[in-house]
Amino acid sequence: MAAMASQSLLNLVDAAMVGSLGGKALAGVGLGGYAAFMSISVVIGLGAGVQAMVARRKGERAEAHYAVPLNAGLVLGFALAVPISLLFWLASRPAMGLLAPDAEVARIGSAYLDMRLLSVWAVAMNFCYRGYWNGINRPLVYMRTLVITHVINVALSYCLIFGHLGLPALGAAGAGLGTSLALYIGSALYLLQTWRHGRAHGFLREWPPGLTFRHIFRVSLPNGVQQFFFAGGLTLLFWVIGRVGTEEVAVAHILITLILFLILPAIGLGLAAASLVGQALGRGDPDDAYRWGWDVTRVAIVLLFLLALPMWLTPDWVLGLFLKQPELVELGRLPLMITGLAICLDGVAIVFTQALLGAGAARSVMVVTLAVQWFFFLPLAYIIGPVLGYGLLGIWLAQAVQRLITSLLLCGLWLKRGWAGIEL
Repeated sequence: MAAMASQSLLNLVDAAMVGSLGGKALAGVGLGGYAAFMSISVVIGLGAGVQAMVARRKGERAEAHYAVPLNAGLVLGFALAVPISLLFWLASRPAMGLLAPDAEVARIGSAYLDMRLLSVWAVAMNFCYRGYWNGINRPLVYMRTLVITHVINVALSYCLIFGHLGLPALGAAGAGLGTSLALYIGSALYLLQTWRHGRAHGFLREWPPGLTFRHIFRVSLPNGVQQFFFAGGLTLLFWVIGRVGTEEVAVAHILITLILFLILPAIGLGLAAASLVGQALGRGDPDDAYRWGWDVTRVAIVLLFLLALPMWLTPDWVLGLFLKQPELVELGRLPLMITGLAICLDGVAIVFTQALLGAGAARSVMVVTLAVQWFFFLPLAYIIGPVLGYGLLGIWLAQAVQRLITSLLLCGLWLKRGWAGIEL
């Protein structure tokens, strides 16, 4: 949870640094960032597959094979990263030209995205390593590595944005390059630590059997597809908001970044639930796995409620940290208060998502989350925002309803307990 919180703080720091370059730079980085999320979304799914299988092996006490799923994940990550990077690089400029509200925002977004595409392979490796260390109940390694990576990222991005320490001043693109370089440094740190402690578990010593590749692919592919369309939905949401106005795009970028500040600690709790559920199923105890899902959800609700208090008690102060124009603060006030009041619903959805992934039920999670996002929220957002003229506030109210529906459906999946019989 601490590691995920550090990641959200990094996003906030990046937003604050780029925000000093103006609203168009912030809007361009917002669009480019969510397009970059699309590019890495498929390889992010590998982390869920690796963690689910490592947790099962730990529950089965197969110590010599804990890292075999990690070996498979690293191979699949490289095989996916190269074509994904090339495909998105070719599509970068025309896609930004289509999505951005004006040419300058498109130029900034494309330059930022190009820099972020350099790191798709690093992201694949890092999520696979995360799955391994979380799966064997050693998340401190993940936390330590992620925090170091973030500190390096902030320093590199600051120098590359503004041209300090003899580095070129690349503006918003410098933030993307700094992030990519830091992610590869993080990969090197993971490799050193896993080489030292994971060799006894089969790390880079045992070629995974075909069944391991198939099981990881079975869990990772639906999760990767879900992440891809979720990221695509965010990018399309920015296009919808861009039809309302450029100022709304800049404010929405800050609002979503602040949402990540709240939900990433919940993802940390969800990752714990995924390991605990997977280990319980590996021991043959589905009742214990079922209880873990509910126990972690209760903790997440309380935590998110406390973290969200400043967002609906002092929204102007929170927005003022990132938005320097009073009219932008005014535009974001009510949407931020809605976010603060509705965030507990996100906590429920996130924990049950990760718990279901830990059990191997990736396909069910994919169907629920994508159906609600693409067939309910995005059409409704377009109708409410650009067509009916209710603007950013109307879109954010629709998003709160989306969270409620998703949470209820995922709770229903957990209650049915169909996930208890999945073999990994």
